Parts: sequence; C-alpha cells; structure tokens
Amino acid sequence: MTWPGSAKMGGMAVGSTTQIRVRFAETDAQGIVHNSVYLVWFELARVEYLERHAGGYPTLREQGIESFVTESRVRYVAPAHFDERLTIRTSCRDVRGARFRFVYEIDRDGTRIAEGETAHACVDALTHRPTRVPAWLVEAIERAEATE
Repeated sequence: MTWPGSAKMGGMAVGSTTQIRVRFAETDAQGIVHNSVYLVWFELARVEYLERHAGGYPTLREQGIESFVTESRVRYVAPAHFDERLTIRTSCRDVRGARFRFVYEIDRDGTRIAEGETAHACVDALTHRPTRVPAWLVEAIERAEATE
C-alpha cells in the first residue's frame, strides 16, 4: 500500500474473511467490476468484521459511538468479472486515540486482485466530536487480530 507505515497482511493475522460473488449489476459495459464497487465491498467486509468480533455496528451506535471514514484507498491489481467468487481478508490496525484503520485484500482463487485501506475516526454520536475508541472495542479488535 502507499500509506506511510502501512503493512500488508501477508503472513500476519487476519481478523475476518468475507466471501462474495460478483453480481451483474456491479459490472460496467466492458463486463468488469466498476472501480467504485470495491469500496462497497470494503464496507461489507468491515461491517461483517464488526459483527463477528464486536457485536456489530449497531452495538457501537447503541453505545453512543459512530465511526466515520476519513480516507479510503484502493489499489487495483487485476479486474474482477460477473459471477466470480472473491475472498476479502480484513484486518483492523493502528488503533490510537480516536483513530484506526482497516486493511483489505481481495483475492480470486488465491490470486490478489485488489487491496486497500480505510481510515476511520471514532466520534460521539450526538456531537460528532472525536472520542477515543472505547476500551471494549479495542479489546475486541485485539482478540480478533490474535485469533484468526
């Protein structure tokens, strides 16, 4: 990845794995998945990660916390096409203060087709002012990253 200090997942713990099947509606006139769809897939994987390890995004909201995406990047390595089965590996990294980031790798049959990152800020749901990532969420992320 191009972010300073970012690390690829190769050989490292992966917090979550999500399987997807490319839908026809996700492809463009050339039969290739449109570039914007990868960010939707990142969100799908991120929400699944939170559901699997931290009670889901609704749990954050019930605790008065929101998570805003502050930056996103995608590196396209090879195109994806209709009806292909893809695997998204997701990891949460660099939890510091109110900030954290997710790292994603998308593979088709074991071959990398895309990778990316999203940076996030944890904010109070009412004021939208930055707030520290709650200890319970930090602990859930640490457990997730240590187990899979």
